[in-house]
Amino acid sequence: MKLFDTTLARLQSSLDVRLARQNVLGGNLANVDTPGYQPRDLDFAEAMKARAAELAGQTPALPSAVPSDGHLALDVVGPTADGPARFVKVTEGEGGLDGNGVDLDRTMVELSRNALLYGASTRAAGKKLAILRYVAGDGIG
Repeated sequence: MKLFDTTLARLQSSLDVRLARQNVLGGNLANVDTPGYQPRDLDFAEAMKARAAELAGQTPALPSAVPSDGHLALDVVGPTADGPARFVKVTEGEGGLDGNGVDLDRTMVELSRNALLYGASTRAAGKKLAILRYVAGDGIG
């Protein structure tokens, strides 16, 4: 019987990827007035697939999606051999008169949504740890 299943590892990966996405979206928000800035987003599903492959001992072979446009590279999934920001993609923004593609309303909605999902993951991890604490205490509160 396994005491620790993959649930805690997946929840940890989810928290890491959600935090990284929050940082990328926050970067978009910080650059809302930067002329020519194109917003970025983190592909949560692809990052989670890669994390699952890493947990299974495989090495995901996904190319970097960050263009070399002079912006700082982000290390959103942790240090890797093939470079930073493997799962960050440039989203298509309409752009204003200055060429900035950040949609403030959409970015705020995505930040809020991501924060809610991060909170849900933390509560799920807390419940899982509470169950393990209960079992380790022989069922005593």
